[in-house]
Amino acid sequence: MNKGQLQDYFLRDLMDSELSRKIQQNMYPYQELMSRYKCAIMEIETKFNVLNEQFSIQHNRNPIESIKSRLKSLNSILGKLKRKQLPFSVDVIEENLNDIAGVRVICSFVQDIYVLANSLLQQDDIKLVKVKDYIQHPKSGGYRSLHLIVEVPIFLLNQKRPMKVEIQLRTIAMDFWASLEHTLQYKKNLSQFETDLIAKELKDCADKSAALDIQMENLKNKILQESNFIQTLPSP
Repeated sequence: MNKGQLQDYFLRDLMDSELSRKIQQNMYPYQELMSRYKCAIMEIETKFNVLNEQFSIQHNRNPIESIKSRLKSLNSILGKLKRKQLPFSVDVIEENLNDIAGVRVICSFVQDIYVLANSLLQQDDIKLVKVKDYIQHPKSGGYRSLHLIVEVPIFLLNQKRPMKVEIQLRTIAMDFWASLEHTLQYKKNLSQFETDLIAKELKDCADKSAALDIQMENLKNKILQESNFIQTLPSP
């Protein structure tokens, strides 16, 4: 968020004068912190691009369909600090919020998710902070994804800083479902009956998406096995 956007934010009647004063005092340190998170995102993106390139040479295909990134907005940061009953300061943000910087990696197959995650975590400059496997243990609503919180060092003009990044690894099907579910959950003016019915249908869609992932994985393995078998046959 640039200075102009921050000033526009101050004009809203959504915060008390004390919080506004604290944000104004911390404006430059906040922008500097966001810049460091941007650098951390670039580091993680580069690592995945390198893994994708290496994988393509060894296996003749790319496991990564796309890489997306985002920085948490100031509104979201303030909301999370409020829920945690924490004051606004750059030190508090850096120490207590793990998902300011986010990288989402969309993979072709479920197996690719774990291969990429393991390859990343084996790198000696990556420190694993937390892992949540919503693929093996989906959320009750059907959400599936592998979440990693990692620390990655960034090299500034005169210092080296470890920065936290949240990484989400999903298949195309998982990302398709999650994107639509995120859109639908913000629809208002629904009765409880309609809300429960939609939740049930969304869960059903998530289960079907997971079944499709398994079917496609099995098909890929079958093709690879057949291809390897043909390669072992003696030449005529």
